[in-house]
Amino acid sequence: MKVTLFIIACSLSRVAAQANFPVSLNSTFGTGPRNVRIDTGTYGPTVEEYHYFYDQWPIGLAVSKAGRIFTCYTRGEYSYTLGEVANETIEVPYPTLEWNTPPQGLYNVSNGVTFGSNDANHFISVQALYVTPDDTLWVLDTGRPTINQSGRISTPYAAPGGPKLVAIDLNSNTISRTYTLPPTVHYPDSYMNDLRFDLRPHVTESGGGIAYIVDSSNEGRTGFIMIDLATGESWRHLNQHPSTQTVSEDVPSYQGLPFYLRQAGNPLGFQREGLDGAELDQYGEVMFYSALTTDYLYSIETQYLRVNSNNNPLANKNAIDNVKNLGQRGGNANGFTGDSLGNIYMLMPEHNAIYIYNYSTHLTMPYIRDPRMVWPDSANVGWDGYVYFTVNQLPYQPNWNNGVDGRVHPGLILRSKLPDGATKNTLLM
Repeated sequence: MKVTLFIIACSLSRVAAQANFPVSLNSTFGTGPRNVRIDTGTYGPTVEEYHYFYDQWPIGLAVSKAGRIFTCYTRGEYSYTLGEVANETIEVPYPTLEWNTPPQGLYNVSNGVTFGSNDANHFISVQALYVTPDDTLWVLDTGRPTINQSGRISTPYAAPGGPKLVAIDLNSNTISRTYTLPPTVHYPDSYMNDLRFDLRPHVTESGGGIAYIVDSSNEGRTGFIMIDLATGESWRHLNQHPSTQTVSEDVPSYQGLPFYLRQAGNPLGFQREGLDGAELDQYGEVMFYSALTTDYLYSIETQYLRVNSNNNPLANKNAIDNVKNLGQRGGNANGFTGDSLGNIYMLMPEHNAIYIYNYSTHLTMPYIRDPRMVWPDSANVGWDGYVYFTVNQLPYQPNWNNGVDGRVHPGLILRSKLPDGATKNTLLM
């Protein structure tokens, strides 16, 4: 009760502080005689530069209790796809270079169709990471590397065995379990993007906890994938539901510039990505989520996602019937993360910012904004009271710009102090 009252008090204090539009938060006035208002482009707690990437462009990251930081990279020409930060400017393959090197290569061609490797014992292309309080690093491998064939960038279809969830014991740096997915759950055109966990025994009949995985497939079959961590059984929910799909003809603005998708060999297009950000409330009872190309935030009670649709013919309908539209939140959002006070942090690439959705007040609130946040991609709350997030200049990547790479190293890990003494949520054990 005391924790709940404290959270409500913090929420109400922020609302009271923002009874009016917070015009002083990110603006100042010029020194000339006309007193012109100027947008400073910044607000919130100090944003610190924590790590610099000079070789590979980062996607996901995770922070352990001991402060170890792990990063992953969508595989293209890179020699490894999962790494650990060694110092301010260097990462090393993790857990070994061997695990990052499939002996038969990253992809195969069968009857003229390109498929990603089906190797379940090596990393193909890691998209997301998560560290649970039991000191397990969870590695989400899409099995779909980015390849360049005859000057054209493409992503091959997935082959069973390649897409997988891998658990690594951080105390011994060894693989403790690998979960692969059947083609009825992970389709050839699926693209697993992010993951969350609830390890409490009562949430599944097996007592081993559950993983929630985002399928953000650009080809359209978006939805959630669930894995029973004790039995390894998996199932889907919200397949191609409007709340998980792309918004057609979306034209976001990045760094003040309207953005259209320019891919070599294709006509001018639009930014397309479905279900992307997802985060549990601090008690594991609600999943908040959205597609990248939408301004709307959605939620569903996790009790509906936890029902195995292979065993219950009404499970899919019950999930669909219980989706809630929480309204607009102020722009497109990318990755999500959450903290011990129930704040849902949403990375906002259009605004070089991170917003907070507070589900007690049902309001979106400003948290941090900084010109260095040129596409904040993935975020993770550490045990040290900071939120860590990657910056990778994604709008300048060659796949979105007719093959021309406009990114300039370094990529970044930035961090900022969490509000109100928040830290890592450890309730879902």
